[in-house]
Amino acid sequence: MGNAESTGPVDMESAEAKYIQQTVDNNCVVIFSKSYCPYCDEADKIFKRLQVATKKIELDDRKDGDVIQNILGHMTDAYTVPRVFVNGRCIGGASETKALHKKGQLEELLKQCK
Repeated sequence: MGNAESTGPVDMESAEAKYIQQTVDNNCVVIFSKSYCPYCDEADKIFKRLQVATKKIELDDRKDGDVIQNILGHMTDAYTVPRVFVNGRCIGGASETKALHKKGQLEELLKQCK
């Protein structure tokens, strides 16, 4: 699991915070991920099996990845990846995504996408 610890207060008006919000607002499914993270791959595979397009942001490929991960931590109360958003709402990580899928609730959330 990709861990990052809080580095103190974050500026929710920063370019990175606005990028997160804009990305989440403009995509049905967003996965904030790291390229080497098996849990991130697990979450992504669930959506692939459902044939749902995702916007995957690889934080380790971005210069501002640590800043984005810290902001996500403040937003979601979890500093690990993946952070999965469906229809503008964080549903959690891979375990939560898998559990929602197993219960049939993930598909219901996906139907609500704008």
